Amino acid sequence: MTRDGLRGRVDAMLRAPGSGLLLDLDGTLVDSEPTHRAAFATYFARRGWDVPADMLHLFAGRRGAEVFAAVEGPWTGEDPMTLAHEVIACLDVVAHPPAPVPGAAETISGWHAAGVPLAVVTSATNAWATAALELLGVADLGVALVTAELVDVGKPDPAPYRLGAEVLGVATAACVAAEDTPAGLSAALGAGVGLVLGVTTSHDAHVLRAAGAHDAVADLTALVP
Repeated sequence: MTRDGLRGRVDAMLRAPGSGLLLDLDGTLVDSEPTHRAAFATYFARRGWDVPADMLHLFAGRRGAEVFAAVEGPWTGEDPMTLAHEVIACLDVVAHPPAPVPGAAETISGWHAAGVPLAVVTSATNAWATAALELLGVADLGVALVTAELVDVGKPDPAPYRLGAEVLGVATAACVAAEDTPAGLSAALGAGVGLVLGVTTSHDAHVLRAAGAHDAVADLTALVP
């Protein structure tokens, strides 16, 4: 689909009655994947674990504790939740600051002004999500947050996106979602989101399309109203 064609489809869907916008956070609204990868690398080095760099992709878009529990590694046998908290403690936003993804703030503020309900659907905590919205300058808009604290199981399970639509009071089929990881795309598609876009901040377009994305974009400028 051409860029203009995609913008037209997004515009048509979101201006229809009963629509909603569901946005992933890390890698979609803020480019924070390098921040998180650095935290994992620091923690693994601190533990003396030789973890291949490509294994870090397994954590992208997912709850760290769930990955630690499901994936074999030098951490096997340790408490997954403790491991996840210890990784979070290694986050260094000064040395590796997250940066706004182009079009992210304008997408949120623009559709909010148009009266379209929107929610951030993330595997991160409420504190991290709130800080990200402050970075974008949209924390005062009252954007709904579906965070790790609110669902029993995270992406790629559809539960977060189902809850996102429920919080907005709309059907998932009437929603547009944006995600940067295969795990996030699986969650949105499994929930029945009508239009699911892959953002190529973390993975190439062909990887996102193979994971089911209806189209792939470099950033969120294609979603700006």
